[in-house]
Amino acid sequence: MDEGFYQNKSALFLHRVFGYRGIILFSWLARVFDRYDGRSNVPSSQLDVHEIRTQPAMYYQVLIDSRDMPFIRAQTEAVTFLGNQEQDRNLYAIQGLDYVAHDDLIPYTSTERTPIEHELFHKFLIYDSEATPNFLPREHLKSWQERHHHWLELSDVSKDVTHQIRVTVIPFYMYSPFQTFPLGARTVQGSKVYWWRYSIRIENLNPDEVVTLRERHWRIFSLSGTLETVRGKGVVGEEPRLSREYPAFQYSSHVSLSARSGHMWGTFKMERDDGTFIEVRIPPFNLECKSDSMLGEKSSL
Repeated sequence: MDEGFYQNKSALFLHRVFGYRGIILFSWLARVFDRYDGRSNVPSSQLDVHEIRTQPAMYYQVLIDSRDMPFIRAQTEAVTFLGNQEQDRNLYAIQGLDYVAHDDLIPYTSTERTPIEHELFHKFLIYDSEATPNFLPREHLKSWQERHHHWLELSDVSKDVTHQIRVTVIPFYMYSPFQTFPLGARTVQGSKVYWWRYSIRIENLNPDEVVTLRERHWRIFSLSGTLETVRGKGVVGEEPRLSREYPAFQYSSHVSLSARSGHMWGTFKMERDDGTFIEVRIPPFNLECKSDSMLGEKSSL
């Protein structure tokens, strides 16, 4: 089904990769930077930056059915935000929100008035038997989207493929209500620190080969001139195994810089079942501060 059908419509769907049931809340038009040019095994340093393909693509903010969350190989806390006050440095998460590309939607229909179980379903949507699809956004959803636009907004997506392993990265600048300094910034020992979150999906495109993610290697450049190297085992405490039955894994993490912008890139070290190792590129992506002097309103779900 074309993108026009889903745009601004609360349609039911199945996720093509993760298999969960969900419903669309609203859409984002993103810029997709695709570094893959068919040379899957070429190191990132040897790829010409001018060969990166850029194209627009529709992504959707969705609610995940809570009954499916225990079976998804993806973190279901895809949306996080900073506390309301400067002294509150905690990160808060909303369960069961995800960002889904148009190509990952499989439409389905239901005769139920509550086809998706989620605590926000009835706060955000209302059943209408005359509408197609049968669910319309409530005013609460519209005002919620407007209030939290800064930390929900998806604008850039970066992709790359190495050894038939696709890595997709979506960065978000973090928003905190009641801030008089730039959104997503915090003051630590007299210096401002800027925060971003990023979502990463790793997908094995070769059904005949099994790989396990063993190590991550990050390079984090700040506009202040610093270059940080981060190495570690696995990701978010796991070493996901990508196979025909479970080809993908998705997780979110956070990064902070002392400057208003920077960028990140890196590699994943993967082990094949025969004991050999491959390096999989993590595509470079920008960390940009959104300069918005407007104060956020107090939020409530």
